[in-house]
Amino acid sequence: RHRVNMGRQRVLFYLCVCCCFTAVLCGTGSSKPAESKPNIVLLFADDLGYGDPSCYGHPTSSTPNIDKMASEGLFFTQFYTGAPVCSPSRATLLTGRFHPRSGIYPGVFWPDDIGGLPHDETTIAKSLKTVGYSTAIVGKWHLGVGENNTYLPINYGFDYYMGIPYSHDMCPCPICFYPNVSCAA
Repeated sequence: RHRVNMGRQRVLFYLCVCCCFTAVLCGTGSSKPAESKPNIVLLFADDLGYGDPSCYGHPTSSTPNIDKMASEGLFFTQFYTGAPVCSPSRATLLTGRFHPRSGIYPGVFWPDDIGGLPHDETTIAKSLKTVGYSTAIVGKWHLGVGENNTYLPINYGFDYYMGIPYSHDMCPCPICFYPNVSCAA
């Protein structure tokens, strides 16, 4: 039981780190606050339950940064993921399409897979760039790598990517944070 709680705390810690890092990347770059676009931060975490952050009522988790974002922005109380596993659910979130339509089903991508999210898919990052947003993704991608990194996020409208291409237990190298450490090391 104690290990489960520590795992949740670790996930919540990394989620908070990603939120802070994303806020810095997408923060206040405009000198005209009245005309600036709102920041858009999507949090998508594996194995994080509805009731785990304190803003959703968890009695012992402390998630002050998530709580602050919830109090200052939109606070959703119902959300359905597109699939029960990583790759298809991420494809659904990023494209707004049911995952079989983008070819990402039924399972997940593995390090030795040669494919990835089709390049003709329109992602939320591509759409936001057309209206002047800067985009970043921090964390797990899990939508393919491909030869010469052809399926990584920078090829789908993201200006910046720091993270791992697969689940932490799948990466072919002990430390895997693109672009600083190659995934093929």
